Amino acid sequence: MKHEKETRTATQYIHAGTVPDPSTGAIMTPIYQTSTYVQEAPGQNKGYEYARSQNPTRAALETAYAVIEHGKFGLAFGSGVAATDAVIKLLSPGDEVIAANDMYGGTYRLFSKIFQKYGIVFHYVDMQQADNIRAHLNPKTKLIWTETPTNPLMNIVDIAAVSALAKANGTLMCVDNTFASPYLQNPLDLGADIVMHSATKYLGGHSDVIQGCLVMNDPALREQLYFIQKSCGAVPGPMDCFLVLRGIKTLHVRMQRHCENGRKIAAFLRSHPKVSKVYWCGFEDHPGYAIAKKQMRDFGGMMSFTMKDDSVENARRVLSSTSLFALAESLGGVESLINHPASMTHASIPREERIRNGLTDSLIRLSVGIEDADDLIEDLRQAIG
Repeated sequence: MKHEKETRTATQYIHAGTVPDPSTGAIMTPIYQTSTYVQEAPGQNKGYEYARSQNPTRAALETAYAVIEHGKFGLAFGSGVAATDAVIKLLSPGDEVIAANDMYGGTYRLFSKIFQKYGIVFHYVDMQQADNIRAHLNPKTKLIWTETPTNPLMNIVDIAAVSALAKANGTLMCVDNTFASPYLQNPLDLGADIVMHSATKYLGGHSDVIQGCLVMNDPALREQLYFIQKSCGAVPGPMDCFLVLRGIKTLHVRMQRHCENGRKIAAFLRSHPKVSKVYWCGFEDHPGYAIAKKQMRDFGGMMSFTMKDDSVENARRVLSSTSLFALAESLGGVESLINHPASMTHASIPREERIRNGLTDSLIRLSVGIEDADDLIEDLRQAIG
């Protein structure tokens, strides 16, 4: 595990992007609930003209995003999908994208149902072996899009290896880092060009805000994405930015508990006689364990599992029988959630594609929260029966 920056993490998260308000001394960044800004003379302003383009609360959060992802520039968007949308808008008709074959269903829907009809070509590849990408690389390849760990099968992608392939081909690489969070993994340090988060999840951390972000190092890339951000207008409001700023301050302590609980629950599920398979990248026999250990600081609280009675009816029974694990979409909040990807988060992916990639109709996904681990285990025990 990598721990070289861990002694600074807590301080960075608590102070990133925030300075006392100069007019009042308020220690928390104010919520600048305004649509426009008074100018001293035409074209003379204090750095803010119109709130779609700039907002001081959002600016503080964008600075924080950059700090926690070890990047130079952060951009905030109205959702994770809006952030993804901005990246694809860097492309032109005829450009090609290599994307992970196991990823969030909303990303697949955006690629296949929105952008594909505008002439962008998408190739869906199993990226657990970086060499699988080579066959699809060509001069038209402008973007490699990946997640690691993947949603919901917890596959691991070697970010450094894929980045090397991208750079050799002159191709951008974007990593959806939502499942890991910056606390566990920093893709820019491993060679990625852009990091995307659904900040709705671990960064906000309290299931009370929708937001997304992009982080990058290249100033020219930042300017391109900022132009898209202000031109297309998928920006978050100042209250949402305030909530995510607040969430980031406790990301490190929440992630520590998510990881502790995740380890205990993964072990419980694997030992349960009625459970068939547990997908969690912290098991030493997980195919991607060595890479996960190399590029992550811990293994997180996301996992999926299947039952030995592999019927959809049995999965639905378990999904409807928990009390602490709430049956809901999303993830990364302080409370534990249980999810049925086939009918919820990944329903937009055609069934035959889901099955081919290993996402069965009976798969159950867990977002392990920060409650008492023993209570969570008892809740699963009674639900499984």
